[in-house]
Amino acid sequence: MTRRLEGQVALVIGAARGIGEAIAERFVDEGARVVIADTEVDAGRTTAARLKGLFVETDIARADHAGRAVTTAIDGFGGLDILVQNAGIYPWTLIENISPEEWDKVLAVNLKGTFLAARAALPHMKAKRAGRMIFTSSITGPRVTSPGHGHYSASKAGINGFIRAAALEFSGYGITVNGIEPGNILTSGMKLHRSVEFIRSMEQAVPLGRLGTPRDIANCALFLASEDASYITGTTIVVDGGQTLPEGADFRLAPG
Repeated sequence: MTRRLEGQVALVIGAARGIGEAIAERFVDEGARVVIADTEVDAGRTTAARLKGLFVETDIARADHAGRAVTTAIDGFGGLDILVQNAGIYPWTLIENISPEEWDKVLAVNLKGTFLAARAALPHMKAKRAGRMIFTSSITGPRVTSPGHGHYSASKAGINGFIRAAALEFSGYGITVNGIEPGNILTSGMKLHRSVEFIRSMEQAVPLGRLGTPRDIANCALFLASEDASYITGTTIVVDGGQTLPEGADFRLAPG
């Protein structure tokens, strides 16, 4: 390891498992101390203990929880250098069947949570005139979509707009704001809730021939958190194995 984050403190929201856990693990590998914030208490505590970090129960849709998560990092480790807001929910419901309550819940966690996390971290980063904010968006919404994801798509497209606005507003304080747009990522949750046939069909839609791994996303987050990305702000990086490139389903060239 190159220890690119030596001595830095990272708050990773939505890190009990899956992509967030991989991001926190990658940061620790590179020298950071991490605070794991999540609604899943048992899994979150287990992840934090394994990474020698701190855990704070956090519903990022609540302003007081966002503030408490930031305070945990500052009180526990003496500061906050990197914010990652990865928490998100993605129920499958056709637009005609989405209740106003379900719509509000999805946007509260995914989009409002992004705003609340940024707002909570801003005063500390602003005071020291440095910081990295990284938000997990998606290819779903900004670039593609599918039936049943109307609210999810809207929330993720909104995150991309917020990233640009925040990057502009925070630039004078040395804070960069960027995002990651994952494609289909093979998490433990996908393995548990999706059939082998479904996963195989998804793999066939990816030019590189496989689904992404949580570590693929974590590597991108590490880059955006590091000094290597010090001149990058207000953008998102697509990590999808080329999934959004083809014009149609028949895109593979046979060797020879």
